[in-house]
Amino acid sequence: MQTAEIRRRYLQFFADRGHTVVPSASLVSPDPSLLFTVAGMVPFIPYLNGTVPAPYPRAVDSQKCIRTLDIEEVGRTPRHGTFFQMLGNWSFGDYFKRDAIAWAWELLTTPEADGGFGFDPADLWVTVFQDDDEAEAIWRDEVGLPAERIQRLGYADNYWMTGQPGPAGPDSEIFFDRGPAYGVDGGPATGDDRYVEIWNLVFMQYEIANIRSKEDFDVVRELPNKNVDTGMGLERVAFIKQGVENIYEIDQIRPVIDAAARLSGKAYGAEHEDDVRMRVVSDHVRSAMMLMLDGITPSNEGRGYVLRRLLRRTVRAMRLLGVDGPTFGELFPVSRDAMSDAYPELLPEFGRIQRIANAEEESFLKTLVGGTNILDTAIARTRAAGAAQVAGDTAFLLHDTYGFPIDLTLEVAEEAGLTVDRAAFDRLMQEQRSRAKLDAKAKKRALADLSVYSDFRAKGETAFLGYTELVTDGTVLGLVRDGAAVSSISLGDIAEVILSETTLYAESGGQDADQGEIAGPGYRLEVLDVQRPVAGLVSHTVQVLEGEVAVGDQARTIVDPLYRRGATQAHSATHLIHAALRQVLGPDAHQAGSYNRAGYMRLDFSWNAPLSPETRSEVEDIANLRVNEDLEVVTRVLPIDEARAAGAMALFGEKYGDVVRMVDIGGPWSRELCGGIHVAHSSEIGLINVVGESSVGATSRRIESLVGPEAFKQFATERALVAELGANLKVPPARIAERVQDLAASLKAAEKRIAEFERQALAQRVPALVAQAKPVGGVTAVLEQVGDLGGSDDLRALVTDVRDRFGVTPAVVGLAATVDGRPVVIVATNAAARDAGAKAGALAKRAATVLGGGGGGRDDLAQGGGSDATAIEAALAAIGQGLSS
Repeated sequence: MQTAEIRRRYLQFFADRGHTVVPSASLVSPDPSLLFTVAGMVPFIPYLNGTVPAPYPRAVDSQKCIRTLDIEEVGRTPRHGTFFQMLGNWSFGDYFKRDAIAWAWELLTTPEADGGFGFDPADLWVTVFQDDDEAEAIWRDEVGLPAERIQRLGYADNYWMTGQPGPAGPDSEIFFDRGPAYGVDGGPATGDDRYVEIWNLVFMQYEIANIRSKEDFDVVRELPNKNVDTGMGLERVAFIKQGVENIYEIDQIRPVIDAAARLSGKAYGAEHEDDVRMRVVSDHVRSAMMLMLDGITPSNEGRGYVLRRLLRRTVRAMRLLGVDGPTFGELFPVSRDAMSDAYPELLPEFGRIQRIANAEEESFLKTLVGGTNILDTAIARTRAAGAAQVAGDTAFLLHDTYGFPIDLTLEVAEEAGLTVDRAAFDRLMQEQRSRAKLDAKAKKRALADLSVYSDFRAKGETAFLGYTELVTDGTVLGLVRDGAAVSSISLGDIAEVILSETTLYAESGGQDADQGEIAGPGYRLEVLDVQRPVAGLVSHTVQVLEGEVAVGDQARTIVDPLYRRGATQAHSATHLIHAALRQVLGPDAHQAGSYNRAGYMRLDFSWNAPLSPETRSEVEDIANLRVNEDLEVVTRVLPIDEARAAGAMALFGEKYGDVVRMVDIGGPWSRELCGGIHVAHSSEIGLINVVGESSVGATSRRIESLVGPEAFKQFATERALVAELGANLKVPPARIAERVQDLAASLKAAEKRIAEFERQALAQRVPALVAQAKPVGGVTAVLEQVGDLGGSDDLRALVTDVRDRFGVTPAVVGLAATVDGRPVVIVATNAAARDAGAKAGALAKRAATVLGGGGGGRDDLAQGGGSDATAIEAALAAIGQGLSS
C-alpha cells in the first residue's frame, strides 16, 4: 500500500465518522517556544488546553513535522526520521476512550479490500497506563484483544503531560510485532525494536498542577470536557505495509537512496556504513526540501541553521560515499517526484527550492576546501610537535565556526595517521548544548502563561474595526498585570487591556502595532504595544496616564491618525516593492519576511546575488510608477481556495484560515493574502526611496525603503548635500561626480609622489644606520630606533635594505619605530647569521615581550609590537642580549 493511499484512507475513515478534515499547518510552529512543528498536536494546543475554543468538536489531519533531537540516529534505526507525517484524529470534549479505541482497532484490522489497513490482529500489541483499568477493559472485553497482549506500563511510557500545569492523562499505544527474526519475545515492555509503535491514543482527562517530576504532581480535578489526541506515524505504517525494513525504504524516500547509490557507484545493502549514509542522504534531502517549501532558507541561526545543517550533513554523507562534487541537482528532483503526489504545491515552488539548495551546496563545498586547509595546518603543527592527536578545540572550531563536520575531521586526521581528541571535542559540544538549553529555558520562562487569556477568549473574539474606523467604543473584558489577571489598574501602572472591540492594529504580518490611546470615564491610557497573544484576542499593553480603569468599564480606542497614515503608506509600499521585484527578477523572488512602520519598510526575498545598481533603480522606478498611476487598492474577504485560484501570493510560514483577506493593487499585478492596513489608492503612498539592499544569508536579500514624508526628507537632505558639495567644488551639480573623480586621481598621483619621496628619504638613512653596526655575539648587529614612520612596510623596507648591505658578513638588523603611536620592531638576518644561530623570529618575540606585546615570524624576517613605546630602547637591548647568550 502506497504512503499516499494510507494517508487517504485514514482521512476518509474519520471524515466518514463526523471529523472535519483539517489541512496540515506549516512546519514553522505557531508556538513561539518551538522552532518547528515537532508533533501532530502542536497546531491544536490552544484547543486542547482551552485557551481558544475549538472550531469543531472532531477533527482529523495529516500534519507535517520536523524533529532534530535524534538527528544522530537518522539512518541507524528503522524508524527515526527528521521530517515525518503524523496522522491524527482529535476530540475536543466530544467522544473519549471507548470510541477512540474502537475506531483505531476497526481501521487497523479491517481488510484492505474493505477500506482498512488489513493488519492481522495477531500481530498487534497494546500498552496502557499502569492505573488505567478503563482502557484495559475496553481493549480486553469490547475489542477482544487477548489479555496477554495488553501490557501495563508506568508514567515514563504511558502518561502524557506537557511538563507545565494544565491538561494531562494516560495514553494507550498500539504496536506491530515484526516477528522473532527482529528481536526477543515479551512484547513492547521489552523496549526491543521488534515491536514498532504505530499509533498512540492520548486521553486528556485530568488537570494537574505543582509538577515536581514526571511521576510526582498534584491532580487538581477530572476535566469536565475530556479530549482525545491520537497520533499515527505515517512512515512507520508505510514501511510495515510495504514490507520493507525501515522508513527509508518506503516509496516516498527510497528513490533518493537509489539515486545516491547510482551517483556513488555503491550498492545499497552491500555495506552497513554506506547504507547508513545513503539513508541519511534520503532523509535529509526530503526534510530540507519540505523546510524550503515552507519558506525557510539557510542561515546561521534558528530554523535556517537547522536547514543548513541538514544540507551540509547531506554533502558530508555523499563525500563519505566517495562523491566530492555537487549532487543536489540530481538528488532533489528525485525527492520532488516521490513527494509531489502528496504535496502538489512542490511543483510550482521547486525552481526556487532547487536554486537555494544548489547555492548552499556550492557555498559548503568551498567551505570544505577552506576547512581542509585549516585542518591541514593543524595536522602539520601536531606532527611538528611530535604529538599523535589533533586538539579537540581545533576540531570544535572547525565544526562550530566553519561548519566542518566532526566525521570529516576524524576521516582526514586518520588519513594523516593521527587521531582527534574526541573527549575534548565532546566536552566543548556538551558545553555549547548546555548553554543552548539554558537559553531555551530562559526564553520559555520569558513567555507569558497563555492560560491567563483563556477566560477572556471564552467570552468571544476581539472585534477589530480598524479597517474602516480610527475610533470605536467597547468594554474592558480583562486586565493583566505581571502575568496575572487583575480587577483594576491605576496611575503609573503598565498592564495589558483586553477589549471587546478595538481600532488599534495588533502587530502581525510584518506590520508594526498602531500607536494611540484608550480613554474612558475618568481615565486615559497610552498604548505602548498591541499584540494577539492567542488567536482571536487582542491585547493592548498600556501605561495609565490618568485615573483608574476596571474590568467592565467603557473604553474608547483612538488611533493616532498621522502614525496610521504612515503605516498604511509603508505597508502598501511593501506590496509594490515585492511586485516590482518579481516583475524584474522573476517568480523565484519570493517574499521571505517583512517589517513596516510609519515611514519605513524592509522586505526580505529569496535571491542569492546582490542587485546591481541598475536593477535596484529599476525596481524603485517601477514601484514609483505604480504610485503615480493612482491604482485602486481593493480588499476582498473570500475562501482561501478561491484566493489561491486567483493567484494570490501567500507568505511562507504564515498561518491562514479557511477565509482570508486578499489585497489587490493594480489587479493581479500585486495580489497577496494580507490582514494589514493599506491606503485606498497607490497615489496616497506619496514616494518610495530605496535606501539599501544587502545580504541576510546565502540565499536571501533585504531591500529597505523610506516611504512618504520620510522618503522626501531623505531626498531633501541629499539635495542640500549636493548643493554644498557643488559650492565647495565650484561646479554645478551635474559635474560633481566628474570633479570628484578628477580630485581623486590628483590625490592618488600626489600620494604616489609622496611615497616615492619617503622611499628616497628612507634610502638615504641606510648608510648612517650601517655605520652604527657593532659586533655582538659573533655577528654584526645594527640595533637602532628610527623614530616615527608611516607604516610597518616602511620599517620593513629599511630593515631589509640595511641587512643587504652586509653581503656575506653575518649580520642581524633590528630596527624599532613608532607607527600611529604604537611601538613596532622588525628583525632581519642574513644566511651567514642564521648559520651562526641567529633566528629573527625568536629575537623579535624577545623584543616584543619587553614592549608589552607579542611577535614572531620566520628565521630570516620577523616582526613584533606592543603598547609601551617608552620601552623601545630596552627592547633593542633585549635583542642584543639574545645574540650574546
